[in-house]
Amino acid sequence: MQPDISVKNLNKVYEGGFQALKNINLEIKRGEIFALLGPNGAGKTTMISIICGLANMSSGEVKAGGHDIVKDYRKARELIGLVPQELNTDAFETVWKAVSFSRGLFGKAPNPGHIEKVLRALSLWDKRNNRIMTLSGGMKRRLMIAKALSHEPQILFLDEPTAGVDVELRRDMWEMVRKLRENGVTIILTTHYIEEAEEMADRIGVIRQGEIILVEDKAQLMSKLGKKELRLQLQNRLEQIPGQLMLEPVELSEDGHELIYTFDSQQEQAGVARLLRTLGDLGIDYRDLRTRESSLEEIFVGLVHE
Repeated sequence: MQPDISVKNLNKVYEGGFQALKNINLEIKRGEIFALLGPNGAGKTTMISIICGLANMSSGEVKAGGHDIVKDYRKARELIGLVPQELNTDAFETVWKAVSFSRGLFGKAPNPGHIEKVLRALSLWDKRNNRIMTLSGGMKRRLMIAKALSHEPQILFLDEPTAGVDVELRRDMWEMVRKLRENGVTIILTTHYIEEAEEMADRIGVIRQGEIILVEDKAQLMSKLGKKELRLQLQNRLEQIPGQLMLEPVELSEDGHELIYTFDSQQEQAGVARLLRTLGDLGIDYRDLRTRESSLEEIFVGLVHE
Protein backbone atom coordinates (compact mmCIF):
# COMPACT_ATOMS: atom_id res chain seq x y z
CA MET A 1 0.00 0.00 0.00
CA GLN A 2 1.40 3.39 -1.00
CA PRO A 3 1.95 5.90 1.81
CA ASP A 4 -0.61 8.67 2.29
CA ILE A 5 2.20 11.23 2.55
CA SER A 6 5.50 10.83 0.72
CA VAL A 7 8.22 13.47 1.11
CA LYS A 8 11.48 13.12 -0.84
CA ASN A 9 14.53 15.38 -0.63
CA LEU A 10 12.44 18.33 0.52
CA ASN A 11 14.28 21.63 1.01
CA LYS A 12 13.07 25.11 1.90
CA VAL A 13 15.40 28.09 1.67
CA TYR A 14 14.11 31.60 2.42
CA GLU A 15 15.40 34.84 0.95
CA GLY A 16 18.61 35.71 2.70
CA GLY A 17 19.79 32.10 2.65
CA PHE A 18 18.13 30.69 5.78
CA GLN A 19 17.43 27.00 5.20
CA ALA A 20 14.33 26.00 7.17
CA LEU A 21 14.15 22.42 5.84
CA LYS A 22 17.15 20.30 4.88
CA ASN A 23 16.70 17.27 2.63
CA ILE A 24 13.60 15.89 4.39
CA ASN A 25 12.63 12.30 3.55
CA LEU A 26 9.51 10.92 5.19
CA GLU A 27 6.67 8.48 4.52
CA ILE A 28 3.46 8.43 6.54
CA LYS A 29 1.27 5.34 6.28
CA ARG A 30 -2.44 5.24 5.58
CA GLY A 31 -4.54 5.24 8.75
CA GLU A 32 -1.77 5.94 11.29
CA ILE A 33 -1.34 8.69 13.85
CA PHE A 34 2.06 10.24 13.26
CA ALA A 35 3.41 12.76 15.78
CA LEU A 36 5.99 15.24 14.54
CA LEU A 37 7.94 16.67 17.47
CA GLY A 38 10.52 19.40 17.58
CA PRO A 39 11.44 22.59 19.43
CA ASN A 40 10.23 26.02 18.31
CA GLY A 41 11.75 26.95 14.96
CA ALA A 42 12.65 23.37 14.07
CA GLY A 43 10.62 23.44 10.83
CA LYS A 44 7.39 21.63 11.80
CA THR A 45 4.94 24.28 10.60
CA THR A 46 7.01 25.02 7.49
CA MET A 47 6.86 21.38 6.42
CA ILE A 48 3.12 21.14 7.08
CA SER A 49 2.51 24.39 5.17
CA ILE A 50 4.35 23.01 2.13
CA ILE A 51 2.47 19.70 2.15
CA CYS A 52 -0.86 21.53 2.50
CA GLY A 53 -0.07 23.94 -0.33
CA LEU A 54 0.30 27.07 1.81
CA ALA A 55 4.01 27.55 1.08
CA ASN A 56 6.30 26.68 -1.81
CA MET A 57 9.19 24.27 -1.53
CA SER A 58 12.63 25.19 -2.83
CA SER A 59 13.26 21.67 -4.12
CA GLY A 60 12.07 18.11 -3.63
CA GLU A 61 8.92 16.08 -4.21
CA VAL A 62 5.81 15.73 -2.06
CA LYS A 63 2.83 13.47 -2.72
CA ALA A 64 -0.49 13.21 -0.88
CA GLY A 65 -2.49 10.07 -1.54
CA GLY A 66 -0.22 9.39 -4.52
CA HIS A 67 -0.86 12.83 -6.08
CA ASP A 68 2.00 15.27 -6.59
CA ILE A 69 1.14 18.43 -4.65
CA VAL A 70 2.51 20.64 -7.47
CA LYS A 71 1.59 18.78 -10.66
CA ASP A 72 -1.76 17.49 -9.41
CA TYR A 73 -2.48 20.02 -6.67
CA ARG A 74 -6.29 19.94 -6.86
CA LYS A 75 -6.55 16.21 -6.19
CA ALA A 76 -3.83 16.39 -3.56
CA ARG A 77 -5.39 19.24 -1.63
CA GLU A 78 -8.92 17.85 -1.60
CA LEU A 79 -7.55 14.87 0.35
CA ILE A 80 -6.11 17.11 3.08
CA GLY A 81 -7.69 18.81 6.07
CA LEU A 82 -5.64 21.27 8.13
CA VAL A 83 -6.22 22.52 11.66
CA PRO A 84 -3.84 25.50 11.94
CA GLN A 85 -2.56 27.03 15.15
CA GLU A 86 -4.47 30.29 14.71
CA LEU A 87 -8.18 30.92 14.16
CA ASN A 88 -8.65 32.34 10.66
CA THR A 89 -12.36 32.76 10.02
CA ASP A 90 -14.95 35.56 10.01
CA ALA A 91 -15.84 36.40 13.62
CA PHE A 92 -19.33 37.56 12.54
CA GLU A 93 -20.19 34.29 10.80
CA THR A 94 -22.21 31.54 12.48
CA VAL A 95 -20.69 28.17 13.26
CA TRP A 96 -22.95 26.36 10.78
CA LYS A 97 -22.21 28.73 7.90
CA ALA A 98 -18.45 28.73 8.56
CA VAL A 99 -18.21 24.95 8.44
CA SER A 100 -20.54 24.67 5.42
CA PHE A 101 -18.52 27.32 3.57
CA SER A 102 -15.30 25.38 4.20
CA ARG A 103 -16.88 22.33 2.57
CA GLY A 104 -17.88 24.41 -0.45
CA LEU A 105 -14.32 25.68 -0.90
CA PHE A 106 -13.31 22.15 -1.87
CA GLY A 107 -16.09 21.90 -4.45
CA LYS A 108 -18.08 19.44 -2.38
CA ALA A 109 -21.87 19.36 -2.74
CA PRO A 110 -23.82 20.49 0.33
CA ASN A 111 -24.25 17.71 2.88
CA PRO A 112 -26.13 18.96 5.97
CA GLY A 113 -26.09 15.46 7.44
CA HIS A 114 -22.28 15.33 7.44
CA ILE A 115 -21.99 18.85 8.87
CA GLU A 116 -24.41 17.93 11.65
CA LYS A 117 -22.44 14.75 12.39
CA VAL A 118 -19.17 16.70 12.67
CA LEU A 119 -20.67 19.40 14.89
CA ARG A 120 -22.27 16.84 17.20
CA ALA A 121 -19.01 14.89 17.46
CA LEU A 122 -17.23 18.09 18.55
CA SER A 123 -20.01 19.19 20.96
CA LEU A 124 -20.75 22.21 18.74
CA TRP A 125 -24.29 21.31 17.68
CA ASP A 126 -25.91 23.51 20.33
CA LYS A 127 -23.71 26.39 19.15
CA ARG A 128 -24.45 25.97 15.44
CA ASN A 129 -26.33 29.28 15.16
CA ASN A 130 -23.94 31.25 17.37
CA ARG A 131 -21.61 33.84 15.89
CA ILE A 132 -17.97 32.81 16.14
CA MET A 133 -17.10 35.89 18.20
CA THR A 134 -19.29 34.57 21.04
CA LEU A 135 -17.44 31.25 21.35
CA SER A 136 -14.94 30.45 24.08
CA GLY A 137 -11.33 29.68 23.18
CA GLY A 138 -11.95 25.94 23.47
CA MET A 139 -15.04 26.13 21.27
CA LYS A 140 -13.10 28.08 18.64
CA ARG A 141 -10.48 25.34 18.63
CA ARG A 142 -13.25 22.76 18.08
CA LEU A 143 -14.58 24.90 15.25
CA MET A 144 -11.19 24.81 13.51
CA ILE A 145 -11.31 21.02 13.60
CA ALA A 146 -14.88 21.01 12.29
CA LYS A 147 -13.85 23.22 9.36
CA ALA A 148 -10.96 20.87 8.57
CA LEU A 149 -13.30 17.85 8.60
CA SER A 150 -16.07 19.51 6.58
CA HIS A 151 -14.96 18.08 3.22
CA GLU A 152 -14.30 14.54 4.57
CA PRO A 153 -10.50 14.52 4.12
CA GLN A 154 -8.44 11.34 3.96
CA ILE A 155 -5.47 13.08 5.64
CA LEU A 156 -5.77 15.43 8.62
CA PHE A 157 -3.01 17.74 9.86
CA LEU A 158 -3.34 18.96 13.43
CA ASP A 159 -0.86 21.77 14.13
CA GLU A 160 -0.84 22.28 17.90
CA PRO A 161 -4.56 21.34 18.10
CA THR A 162 -4.90 21.55 21.88
CA ALA A 163 -2.73 24.59 22.61
CA GLY A 164 -4.39 26.66 25.29
CA VAL A 165 -7.36 24.36 25.90
CA ASP A 166 -8.29 22.72 29.18
CA VAL A 167 -7.52 19.12 30.12
CA GLU A 168 -11.08 17.88 29.60
CA LEU A 169 -11.30 19.30 26.10
CA ARG A 170 -7.87 17.91 25.27
CA ARG A 171 -8.97 14.41 26.21
CA ASP A 172 -12.21 14.82 24.20
CA MET A 173 -10.08 15.71 21.19
CA TRP A 174 -7.85 12.70 21.74
CA GLU A 175 -10.92 10.47 21.65
CA MET A 176 -12.17 12.14 18.47
CA VAL A 177 -8.78 11.67 16.79
CA ARG A 178 -8.79 7.96 17.66
CA LYS A 179 -12.24 7.56 16.10
CA LEU A 180 -11.06 9.28 12.94
CA ARG A 181 -8.12 6.89 12.74
CA GLU A 182 -10.50 3.95 13.19
CA ASN A 183 -12.39 5.25 10.15
CA GLY A 184 -9.21 5.23 8.06
CA VAL A 185 -8.16 8.87 8.34
CA THR A 186 -4.41 9.48 8.50
CA ILE A 187 -3.51 11.92 11.28
CA ILE A 188 -0.35 14.03 11.40
CA LEU A 189 0.03 15.79 14.72
CA THR A 190 2.45 18.45 15.88
CA THR A 191 2.34 19.28 19.56
CA HIS A 192 4.25 20.81 22.44
CA TYR A 193 2.37 18.53 24.82
CA ILE A 194 4.62 15.48 24.67
CA GLU A 195 2.06 13.51 26.71
CA GLU A 196 -0.29 13.99 23.75
CA ALA A 197 2.10 12.19 21.41
CA GLU A 198 2.81 9.55 24.05
CA GLU A 199 -0.91 8.94 24.48
CA MET A 200 -1.98 8.81 20.84
CA ALA A 201 0.80 8.35 18.30
CA ASP A 202 1.65 5.13 16.47
CA ARG A 203 4.95 6.54 15.25
CA ILE A 204 7.11 9.48 16.28
CA GLY A 205 9.23 11.74 14.10
CA VAL A 206 11.67 14.25 15.60
CA ILE A 207 12.81 17.30 13.65
CA ARG A 208 15.71 19.47 14.78
CA GLN A 209 17.09 22.52 12.96
CA GLY A 210 15.24 21.60 9.78
CA GLU A 211 16.38 17.96 9.69
CA ILE A 212 14.49 14.77 10.54
CA ILE A 213 16.77 13.09 13.05
CA LEU A 214 14.57 10.14 13.93
CA VAL A 215 11.43 8.30 12.81
CA GLU A 216 10.46 5.36 14.97
CA ASP A 217 7.53 3.28 16.15
CA LYS A 218 6.58 4.76 19.50
CA ALA A 219 6.92 1.53 21.47
CA GLN A 220 10.29 0.73 19.87
CA LEU A 221 11.53 4.25 20.48
CA MET A 222 10.70 4.13 24.17
CA SER A 223 12.23 0.67 24.46
CA LYS A 224 15.40 1.59 22.56
CA LEU A 225 16.13 5.03 23.98
CA GLY A 226 14.24 4.96 27.24
CA LYS A 227 15.75 4.18 30.60
CA LYS A 228 14.32 2.37 33.58
CA GLU A 229 15.03 3.15 37.17
CA LEU A 230 14.84 0.76 40.10
CA ARG A 231 14.73 2.43 43.52
CA LEU A 232 15.43 0.22 46.55
CA GLN A 233 14.41 1.62 49.93
CA LEU A 234 16.98 0.24 52.33
CA GLN A 235 16.32 -1.22 55.74
CA ASN A 236 19.39 0.51 57.15
CA ARG A 237 21.21 3.62 56.05
CA LEU A 238 24.39 3.27 53.97
CA GLU A 239 27.31 5.66 54.28
CA GLN A 240 28.58 4.88 50.77
CA ILE A 241 28.12 2.48 47.89
CA PRO A 242 29.89 -0.85 48.62
CA GLY A 243 32.92 -1.57 46.47
CA GLN A 244 31.23 -4.64 44.95
CA LEU A 245 28.64 -2.31 43.37
CA MET A 246 30.98 0.40 42.14
CA LEU A 247 31.00 -0.95 38.57
CA GLU A 248 27.19 -0.96 38.40
CA PRO A 249 25.11 2.11 37.33
CA VAL A 250 24.05 2.60 40.95
CA GLU A 251 23.62 5.83 42.91
CA LEU A 252 23.03 6.36 46.62
CA SER A 253 20.46 8.94 47.69
CA GLU A 254 21.67 11.90 49.75
CA ASP A 255 20.13 10.54 52.93
CA GLY A 256 21.68 7.08 52.35
CA HIS A 257 18.34 5.31 52.52
CA GLU A 258 17.88 4.52 48.82
CA LEU A 259 19.88 2.83 46.09
CA ILE A 260 18.96 3.93 42.57
CA TYR A 261 19.81 1.57 39.72
CA THR A 262 19.42 2.90 36.15
CA PHE A 263 19.30 0.47 33.24
CA ASP A 264 17.97 -0.01 29.71
CA SER A 265 15.87 -2.83 28.28
CA GLN A 266 18.92 -4.86 27.22
CA GLN A 267 20.30 -4.81 30.77
CA GLU A 268 16.97 -5.38 32.47
CA GLN A 269 16.89 -9.05 33.51
CA ALA A 270 20.57 -9.78 33.98
CA GLY A 271 21.42 -6.45 35.62
CA VAL A 272 18.59 -6.41 38.15
CA ALA A 273 19.15 -10.04 39.08
CA ARG A 274 22.87 -9.41 39.57
CA LEU A 275 22.20 -6.34 41.71
CA LEU A 276 19.75 -8.11 44.00
CA ARG A 277 22.06 -11.11 44.31
CA THR A 278 24.99 -8.87 45.28
CA LEU A 279 22.89 -7.05 47.87
CA GLY A 280 21.91 -10.41 49.35
CA ASP A 281 25.55 -11.53 49.50
CA LEU A 282 26.45 -8.27 51.28
CA GLY A 283 23.62 -8.65 53.77
CA ILE A 284 22.01 -5.37 52.66
CA ASP A 285 18.25 -5.63 53.21
CA TYR A 286 15.60 -3.47 51.59
CA ARG A 287 12.00 -2.98 52.64
CA ASP A 288 10.50 -1.66 49.41
CA LEU A 289 11.31 -1.31 45.72
CA ARG A 290 9.70 0.53 42.84
CA THR A 291 10.47 1.06 39.18
CA ARG A 292 9.99 3.99 36.83
CA GLU A 293 10.36 4.24 33.04
CA SER A 294 11.52 7.24 31.05
CA SER A 295 8.71 9.28 29.59
CA LEU A 296 8.64 10.25 25.92
CA GLU A 297 9.30 13.82 27.07
CA GLU A 298 12.62 12.81 28.66
CA ILE A 299 13.64 10.97 25.49
CA PHE A 300 12.64 13.95 23.33
CA VAL A 301 14.60 16.43 25.45
CA GLY A 302 17.65 14.18 25.23
CA LEU A 303 17.38 14.00 21.43
CA VAL A 304 16.92 17.69 20.66
CA HIS A 305 19.66 18.81 23.02
CA GLU A 306 22.34 16.37 21.85
